[in-house]
Formats: sequence, C-alpha cells, structure tokens
Amino acid sequence: MKIAVVGATGMVGEVMLNVLKERNFPVTELIPVASEKSVGKTIAFSGKDYTVVSLATAVSLRPDIALFSAGGNTSLEWAPKFAEIGTTVIDNSSAWRMDQTKKLIVPEINASQLSKNDKIIANPNCSTIQMVMALAPLHKHYKIKRIVVSTYQSISGTGVKAVKQLENELAGIKGEMAYPYPIHQNALPHCDVFEENGYTKEEMKLVRETQKILDDKTIAVTATAVRIPTAGGHSESVNVAFEKDFDLTEIRNILSNTPGVTVQDNLNENSYPMPIYANGKDDVFVGRIRRDESQPNTLNMWIVADNLRKGAATNTVQIAEYLVENSLL
Repeated sequence: MKIAVVGATGMVGEVMLNVLKERNFPVTELIPVASEKSVGKTIAFSGKDYTVVSLATAVSLRPDIALFSAGGNTSLEWAPKFAEIGTTVIDNSSAWRMDQTKKLIVPEINASQLSKNDKIIANPNCSTIQMVMALAPLHKHYKIKRIVVSTYQSISGTGVKAVKQLENELAGIKGEMAYPYPIHQNALPHCDVFEENGYTKEEMKLVRETQKILDDKTIAVTATAVRIPTAGGHSESVNVAFEKDFDLTEIRNILSNTPGVTVQDNLNENSYPMPIYANGKDDVFVGRIRRDESQPNTLNMWIVADNLRKGAATNTVQIAEYLVENSLL
C-alpha cells in the first residue's frame, strides 16, 4: 500500500503521519510530499527515513492513496492528476467539498456512499465534522429543522503562522501577524474571509456542508465563527430545533451509543467538554445537554473536538481505512 501524504511538513500533515502510525494503517511505502522548499528533507515514519518529494515526483510514483492537506489551490491543480492515474485522493481542503460530483464524507455518518469510482473524496471542514457527529444520530430520531451554532475555534485551525503569532504575543515579541488584530487575550469574530452576505467562509461552510453530509437541504443553519487564543481544539455552542419532541435521557443514550462520540455531562462534578481535555483525542465530546426552555422541541449542547485530529487528520485516515476494508481502491 503506497500512501502519499501531500503537505507532510504542515500541521495537519504531521498529525496525519502520527495517526497513520497510531492506527497501524497498512503503509508499505510512504511518499511524503511538500512544497519545493521542503523537497529533499527527510521525515521519520515507523522507524524509517523517507525523503520529501515534489508533487510531480509523487504522481510518477503512482500511490494507491494520496492524503491531501496542502490548501485548495494545490488540490484543485493536482488532485485530478493523481485521480487520472488511478490514485484515490482524500482531500482535506475546501476545494471539492461542494462539488456535486464529489462525496463529502464523515465515515461514521455516510461512508456507505463511497464506491470504487470515487477517486477524489472530500474531507469536511473541522467545525462541521464535530457538529454533525453529534447531530446525525439525533436527526434520524427527531428530524432537525434549524441549527444555530456559535464556534470558539483554536488558532491551530489557521496554521503555523497563527500559532507563532500567539507565541510571539505571549513573549512580548513583535512578529508576523496571521490575523488583523492580536489574538492573545482577545476573541476575533472573523474566521476565514467575508462573503458578500456578511458571513465568513467558515460560517457558510457550516451551513452548506451540514446540509450535504446529512443529505437534507431543508435544514436551516445559521452560524457565527469566532477565533479564540486556544492552541488546540474547537468548541461549539449548538442550539437545535427538531420537528419531534424528545426526552433528555433518550438524547444522552443515543449520543452515548454513537461511535466516536463521548458524552461528558455531569454537572455535579463540573464535568463538561473542554479543549484542554479533547486535545490529542479522536472522539467528539458532548456536554451541557439541556432543553431550550424558550421554545418547543429545542436542545442546547456544547460540542468540543481536536480540530487537527477528528476535525482533519483522523477523519481523513478513517476514510482511507474504509476504502481498504471494503476493497474500494
């Protein structure tokens, strides 16, 4: 099994390599791929050293699977070149997510949609993944009408430059800025670029991707995405209105029995999800589960996950595992 990791020297790429190793994915040959400035460097993986190669070289090596985490423009240009030679591409950028010819996959929810013909598969946005992981099983039981979500997102979602900005601010050093304002002791209601409707691209991802993954365009979604100075893990306040009424005990049971979801909701012990707890873990943590008393059939939840793991690298590897296990390569 030849596996190319495109963007192997980036934040998500490094986590992908760790996840491949942790989950004992059957890699017989690793092809680490990065930008020209990183070509020739070596990467250690499972006791061996591998040389970082260019995209053109990686295509010539004909990998079975290419895990992409190198930005949308790279994916748009190079994913089709890999697909043409028979490589299955799992792309972590936003490039293909809303393409109607491409599947947008969270394995626990909709991996069964995949077939051998899917040569470019899209990995959803990190904030979307953790939200739909908790909402998909509830949608089956009660049918979602509307979602109001506010996110509190880690700087690691922006990348190395943002992590460096916070480190510099903590140390009192003036340096390169990833954001238009300081992030230390601050909260920026500005994730990604603004669209014409006044929402950011990140906020609209939550709208469009949720409808596509849950295969229901009738679900109304409105979002506010905020960047906060945490180093790892996204948090979300989610208010969801259902068509049917629900019992809170049943809600907790459904979530507790959902693979990949951990209910952490014991107020007597101050137990609830936090980024500091979710960091480095693959599960999506759900807590503060309570009825919205202002209107019928409506639930409040607090959802936290490691955005670099389940929100990106782990979900990507899980898609690859599904393809291997079901002979879809």
